[in-house]
Amino acid sequence: MNELRQTGDRAVMTEVVLPGVVEPAGLQVRRRPVPAPGPGQVLLVMEASGVSFAEQQMRRGKYFDQPPFPFTPGYDVVGTVASVGPGGDAALLGRRFAVLTKTGGWASHLLVPAVDLVEVPAGVDPAEAETLVVNGITAMRMLHRVARVRAGRTVLVLGANGGVGSTLVQLARHAGARVIGTASLRHQAAVRELGADPIDYRTPDLTAAVRKIAPEGVDAVFDHIGGEGIVASFRLLAPGGTLVSYGTASTRDVAGSSKWPVLKLIGRLQLWNALPNGRSAHFFNIWAGKRRADAFRDRLRADLTEVLTLLADGAITSRVAARVPLSRAADAMTLAESGTVTGKVVLVPDAARDGSGDNGDNGDHSA
Repeated sequence: MNELRQTGDRAVMTEVVLPGVVEPAGLQVRRRPVPAPGPGQVLLVMEASGVSFAEQQMRRGKYFDQPPFPFTPGYDVVGTVASVGPGGDAALLGRRFAVLTKTGGWASHLLVPAVDLVEVPAGVDPAEAETLVVNGITAMRMLHRVARVRAGRTVLVLGANGGVGSTLVQLARHAGARVIGTASLRHQAAVRELGADPIDYRTPDLTAAVRKIAPEGVDAVFDHIGGEGIVASFRLLAPGGTLVSYGTASTRDVAGSSKWPVLKLIGRLQLWNALPNGRSAHFFNIWAGKRRADAFRDRLRADLTEVLTLLADGAITSRVAARVPLSRAADAMTLAESGTVTGKVVLVPDAARDGSGDNGDNGDHSA
């Protein structure tokens, strides 16, 4: 990984920069002065920031609405408030919060709007909380606000060993639903431990394998893969069932437009919704409704607070695949893309470099 250094009299921070379409080793580590928060802002000292599928797409230039290069990735972050802007609430200082950022989270310090902070319950490990920010909000909303899954229903979760998938399994089981989860053979024990009936996603006839467990079909399918496989997902629905699509992982390594696979998928789902068969299909976008900022924040805070409370109470668990120092973001990205881990790879601070006190290297660097 390339490292760009800057010096000065002020305290310095570390950030990871995505300069363009590069391999993980092309990520750059940059040092610059720690910024001061402005009105309505806080300075957050990062304790954990995740490596999700969104960043994997961004480094390929494949995320639907990513910003122009160069930029600092990092979809979500957990950290402690170090300072507040002019007129800010001093009661926030020293408290731990989670924030959904979309970009900017891969930094030792970052400025965020105070209104976006969601408090992390006392005693919850920051890396464990981090794995449930974007994953938890996504799973909670798809399960309860889109598919409206209730006790006694049966659902199919594709990629049940992944970050969103494993959270979906747990939340669905907590709601009293039966869960069928696809995963590779190496991850099936972990999926079974979460409470799902595992199926090998490489099985020659996935439809037959699902029908063996749910002969009449399933009440909901959660599909992050997209592509032509989405047809099989829709056909697996029972009458009145709901397909929730939330990604196009099948096109991750396909060259070309980042928008076309998503637009094609949305068009197909809309066509299916017009069919008179009682089934429905939706594309989930976590940022939908953001133009109504206050209502969006209220829903986000409510959903994330509920997820983190379930974590604090032990009703669900968090799966941290690895904790990797921020300056080794290239290694973290490579590991996250390897398909060999269960859970989420999490970046943690380089305490000695950033002078972040206790916010240091908090765990293993490998799976």
